[in-house]
Amino acid sequence: MIVSLEIAVELIKSGEVVAIPTETVYGLAADALNIHAVEKTFRLKKRPADNPLIVHICSMDQLNSLSSEISDDAIRLATAYWPGPLTMVFKKRSHIPDMVTAGLNTVAIRLPDHPLTQSLIKQTSPLTAPSANISGRPSPTKADHVLDDFDESVPVLDGGPCRIGLESTVIDLTGNIPVILRPGSITADMIFKDTGISVADHAVTFDNLKKSPGTRFSHYKPIASVSWLNHVPTAFDKRSYYIFHSDQFSIQAENVTCYNGDYERFAKNLYDHFRRADHLGYNHILIESMSGIMDSQFTSALTDRISKAIG
Repeated sequence: MIVSLEIAVELIKSGEVVAIPTETVYGLAADALNIHAVEKTFRLKKRPADNPLIVHICSMDQLNSLSSEISDDAIRLATAYWPGPLTMVFKKRSHIPDMVTAGLNTVAIRLPDHPLTQSLIKQTSPLTAPSANISGRPSPTKADHVLDDFDESVPVLDGGPCRIGLESTVIDLTGNIPVILRPGSITADMIFKDTGISVADHAVTFDNLKKSPGTRFSHYKPIASVSWLNHVPTAFDKRSYYIFHSDQFSIQAENVTCYNGDYERFAKNLYDHFRRADHLGYNHILIESMSGIMDSQFTSALTDRISKAIG
């Protein structure tokens, strides 16, 4: 069910859940301080209770209301990238429900770059908004994707296709040095160039990964199996869906897509490919290996999401 902004505001205020657009993926939004609303999110998504949620805000005042420890690095990062696809992990204030943070003393926060969602938060409250899909499925980047997973059981604020199409970069600011927990379209190299802040890139420890969604559980999986493709086949299997991303391939076939080095467009369309392959009944999704590919803004995030869809 597609709803207007005005109806979405009323629903959030009454403790309901609404699917909302962001520049990354659609989120399943609930009042972050209403434990009953947050609980509905977990139930609808079938989400593990120890998987923390990201809180979405619309201003620095809201950030101050959620965390008492906001470092100079956090201010510099917010100035450089908010609103935008960067989530920062802070020490939380005590009034944030433990359900939101999976019982941790930290909270993940971002300011999304979508006018509808910014307006919604301004008229309601900070919102939890995990991806608006059944846990483990490909994230939704269009309103129709949300409807595919939830039919009419979740109202959707339709803001059009997501501009980026991959989840935000998550960076932990609670340790001695900033650490990227989940790669996204904002990379460690970009952060250093833009702000002078040195960031540990995608450090993997269990304690670190507990602080961020999208790191410890099966994610992004279509029904079709996903595999890396290490060579161009001599013949294309009609039951398989092929994706080539480098600029060395230009193959014409109804079950083949070539991006010719356009990794931004590849990232935007990845989850749509997963859902389209399922809709068309393909058994396998075969994606050109990214090993040895020159790094781009999206390479690390694409590798991460595809690998989790395979694993």
